[in-house]
Order: sequence, then structure tokens, then C-alpha cells
Amino acid sequence: MLKFIKGHMETIAGVEIYPIISLSIFFVFFLLLFWWVYTAKKDYIQNMEQLPFEPENDQVL
Repeated sequence: MLKFIKGHMETIAGVEIYPIISLSIFFVFFLLLFWWVYTAKKDYIQNMEQLPFEPENDQVL
């Protein structure tokens, strides 16, 4: 099955650019995510930490 897919993909012109684009998007996304986490304000992080422990409004459906 893999030989069929590999052989089929090799016949497509310009297909070699897609793995490069995918890797670039993956790398940029995690680089931006790391930058956001590193530069986030400590008050915001502490507020988000405490959200699961705050009592919710008792809503009955």
C-alpha cells in the first residue's frame, strides 16, 4: 500500500514543496506559542490557574 502511495505521489509535479511548507508552519506555530507563553504576564497566568477552582454559578438545566 505504501509503495502505491509513494509511487503515485512521485508522479505529481511540485509535490516536494508540501513537506517543507508543513514543517515550516509547524515550526512557526510552536515558536509563536513558546514566545506567547514566555512573554505572558504573570497575573494573567495566575488568574488562569485559579479558574478551575472557582465556584461556578449553580445553573440547573
